[in-house]
Amino acid sequence: MAGYALAKKRFYGRTILFSLIVCAMALPKQVILIPLVREMSALGLYDTIWSVIIPIVGWPFGVFLLKQFAEGIPTEMVEACRIDGASEWRTFTDVMFPMIKPGVGACAIFTFINSWNDYFMQLIMLMSTKELTISVGIATMQGENSTDFGILMAGSALASVPIIIVFLIFQKYFTKGITMGAVKG
Repeated sequence: MAGYALAKKRFYGRTILFSLIVCAMALPKQVILIPLVREMSALGLYDTIWSVIIPIVGWPFGVFLLKQFAEGIPTEMVEACRIDGASEWRTFTDVMFPMIKPGVGACAIFTFINSWNDYFMQLIMLMSTKELTISVGIATMQGENSTDFGILMAGSALASVPIIIVFLIFQKYFTKGITMGAVKG
């Protein structure tokens, strides 16, 4: 919704807000990790899987990507909805969202892979052994004096299965999203 608003709505400070989002994309997660830990503690989500998921969902890359997709949709579609008397919510849900579904699919794949592979945030946010993700769990299986490489390789193969499943589910949207911006005219 933020990408749609930045692309199709004209309001004061829109360019400054978009510039801040682009600048925030340049910040690595490690820079804001301490405020994220404090925020998740205040919300009571520290040491839960939600403390890893929630910060990734609102990451500026998704807003940027969906803004670029929404800009590719003709403004006449929004104007036609407005003339027909559709509300802003109905315009977004019934007209704009189906048109930016390829962008949402691509964003879902990128976000999932980013959060799945983000070892550092998982290591900091998850403390108890019952909440560990598979990548942190694999890392804890490495011993100081001995390591069972068979179990490590099996765990690594198992860790790739969810990424493959998510890609297969969103593959149609992902390929549409990649090719949508390739041809202009």
